[in-house]
Amino acid sequence: MKKTKVLLPFILFLLVLVATRAQEQTPIPEVEELLGKMTLQEKIGQLNLVTPGGGIATGAVVSENVEAKIKAGQVGALFGIAGPEKIKKAQEYAVNETRLGIPLFFGSDIIHGYRTTFPIPLGLSSSWDMDLIGEVARISASEATADGINWNFSPMVDIARDPRWGRVAEGAGEDPYLGSAIAQAMVKGYQGADLTAANTMIACVKHFALYGAPEAGRDYNSVDMGRLKMYNQYLPPYKAAIDAGVASVMTSFNDVDGIPATGNKWLLTELLRNEWGFNGFVVSDYTSVGEMIEHGMGDMQQVSALALKAGLDMDMVSEGLLNTLEKSVDQDIVSEEEITNACRRILEAKYKLGLFEDPYRYINPKRAKKEILTQENRKTAREFAARSFVLLKNHNEILPLKKEAKIALVGPLADSRSNMLGTWSPTGKHELAVTIIEGFRNVAPKAKINYAKGSNIVDDKDYAKRINVFGQRIDIDKRSPEIMLREAIEAAEASDVVVTVVGEATEMSGESSSRTDISIPEEQKKLIRAMVATGKPVVLVLMSGRPLTIPEEFELPVSILQVWHPGIEAGNAIADVVFGDYNPSGKLTSTWPRNIGQIPIYHSMKRTGRPSSTPDAYEKFKSNYLDVSNAPLIPFGFGLSYTKFAYSDLKVSKNEIGFGEDLDVSVTVKNTGDMDGEEVVQLYLRDVVRSVTPPGKQLKGFKKIFLKKGETKRVTLTLRPDDLKFYNSSLEFVAEPGDFEVFVGTNSEKTLKTGFTLKK
Repeated sequence: MKKTKVLLPFILFLLVLVATRAQEQTPIPEVEELLGKMTLQEKIGQLNLVTPGGGIATGAVVSENVEAKIKAGQVGALFGIAGPEKIKKAQEYAVNETRLGIPLFFGSDIIHGYRTTFPIPLGLSSSWDMDLIGEVARISASEATADGINWNFSPMVDIARDPRWGRVAEGAGEDPYLGSAIAQAMVKGYQGADLTAANTMIACVKHFALYGAPEAGRDYNSVDMGRLKMYNQYLPPYKAAIDAGVASVMTSFNDVDGIPATGNKWLLTELLRNEWGFNGFVVSDYTSVGEMIEHGMGDMQQVSALALKAGLDMDMVSEGLLNTLEKSVDQDIVSEEEITNACRRILEAKYKLGLFEDPYRYINPKRAKKEILTQENRKTAREFAARSFVLLKNHNEILPLKKEAKIALVGPLADSRSNMLGTWSPTGKHELAVTIIEGFRNVAPKAKINYAKGSNIVDDKDYAKRINVFGQRIDIDKRSPEIMLREAIEAAEASDVVVTVVGEATEMSGESSSRTDISIPEEQKKLIRAMVATGKPVVLVLMSGRPLTIPEEFELPVSILQVWHPGIEAGNAIADVVFGDYNPSGKLTSTWPRNIGQIPIYHSMKRTGRPSSTPDAYEKFKSNYLDVSNAPLIPFGFGLSYTKFAYSDLKVSKNEIGFGEDLDVSVTVKNTGDMDGEEVVQLYLRDVVRSVTPPGKQLKGFKKIFLKKGETKRVTLTLRPDDLKFYNSSLEFVAEPGDFEVFVGTNSEKTLKTGFTLKK
């Protein structure tokens, strides 16, 4: 017994040593040789990321004297420029005019396509199609690298459960399981199997961490969250990206446990590197090093040292590392070894890209002319956009419309080219987007289209000015609202059916675009009411970058097609669905609240000790509201089709399983309608009793299937051992024996139910 007690600490030491060494990367001889030649100043220069401006910035600061800094060896990477000529010139400065000729790499925000713009990420996630999402990333990488870009600030994998936060548009919604699958698909799509290939690029997962949970839904705001919630609900998509081999990580603007993420050693070193084994490099977000001063963490020298010692490798635009680290070394605040380690990770990334072998690998004017915005890519963008749309309601089965109908096409977004691409499309060209009226004419040339704008997106000029910061997204018409509304009524009265295109302008969601009122603007509500009052069948085509509160519209006798911001082929894709050339198959990846008072609301909320007996019932001394139901307006996973699907005969392969065993869950799905269609079969799990209070249900599997009309399929989803695990109060990833409930169905609320037991 005594011998065992003596050996135990030694065994633990060996296990820790083995784990630590497993995380260490084999040194790259070429990198180590280069490090041996570098001065301290040259190492610090590699940690500096700058932008000369000219593109869409994410802050008020633009780097100065960029050319001179490159030639002085004070720049490691550049972003905000594109095109073979410009990038070649900058690369020549680095290679030919610095002492060691270390090449730059070139970054960009390619969030949902480079020149070929796809739907916003929230829209893409609604496809629930990992092959599609991976292909979007692959095409994005192919086009971007053809224009000289080799580092992408994407994917954004922040879990977002507060739709007031504008950047919900950039992510995959509220669920960590789905978000993890999408993170992996995007990383693999960007990076491919070989980073030295000229059509692949470094991905950068962001924003590490918890950025999607700001207090009050206000961008850049503080985040306050316990470790259990972090590990079980918010961290999984970042971890999935790390496991997929993502080469870089970007820090977030918010604090974590009271320390800004950019200077948080627990986050960047203990969790990211030591626990998860990440071997790539970490870059700050735009000026987030310098912004730690406003957080109250010290002056520029102090926050720069804090960031480096925490595990940051590259400083985006603040230039705090560039201008203070040498002084901090002299004062023994940081060591040259810490700077060398950061520099090593930057150089290793350049080596993996093949830049030391050929600094001009990504500079090929022939590729730029041949591979960007091809007709094939535009065709793919059209197909993928259609697959992202979610049919929220089909009143009296108005949809799909006949191609010979008389159609009143009204609304401020029906002929708005500048609002099709969506937020965070700095490399797209709005002028090349297909408007909705153009799409209708392309797809249904025999239809009689009576167009009227009907209303402005908003009438408030000051509000419009804030939204138009990157160009005109809201055009306030010179005609009065009354005249525009009368024109829309006249168009409706002369038509068989009304298609009303309403929602958000592009920059009403996205970065620095938080809203406290996420309903459709009142100007557009008046238009919708007027169209319904005509007595004609009404279809709402709803465009937004976030879930909206639409209880009034949902109760009206209208059909509603949610199209997000669909990208460059927006009009054609919308017409394809409206006229039935494609049967919609999208499903929501964020819960839609009844009003902002329900926020946060999401499908995996925990039960309380005083749950309501039904979501719609009010009971005193139960967890509910006086004025509204607990239930969302539209649940997670919801989406209709032009056909119908029936679920039956839910079974598990075993009633009892042991630890480490898989479990098959099967269900019969039948297309009972009159059209071929696709359905997303969703599996949810509930751990009935466990040591940490469980969510009511959690998504743990899904499969997208195609069924011809009348066809029946037996669909099998497999639960893996890790699907039963969670982080307990000791932050151990464990499964506990006991009963589990299994739910399978068409959305998170409409499911069949069975169960099984995990044996001790």
